[in-house]
Amino acid sequence: MVTDVGEFVVDPVALIPGIRLFNKGEFFEAHEVLEDVWRAAPASEKKFLQGLIQVAVALHHHSQGNLVGARSVLERAARNLGAYADTHAGFNIAELLCELSEWQCYLTNGSAAPPLPKVRNSGTQI
Repeated sequence: MVTDVGEFVVDPVALIPGIRLFNKGEFFEAHEVLEDVWRAAPASEKKFLQGLIQVAVALHHHSQGNLVGARSVLERAARNLGAYADTHAGFNIAELLCELSEWQCYLTNGSAAPPLPKVRNSGTQI
């Protein structure tokens, strides 16, 4: 079943579990699920989904102690997600980008680690 959510067509049966895994901090698993959604997505949404996947990959790198990899992939994720409106497909991209900015500062400057970013829908966590 394919449902139109906001501005793009997604399969919620696949997308929402990937977002939930992300929000639980299960970044490797989230990346795997979201990659399947990305494969089936229309070309116009590939960069958006790629950005979400890249955030998951960056945070997985961080969890494995690969700070250089985390910083590099997080930079690409922010660039991809930054191309979209503050709210895209019902997701609060502006808030996620603010959280990613805090992580970029942490990874670059060694400041205290901020809370893990969350993907929120209509102002709430999924």
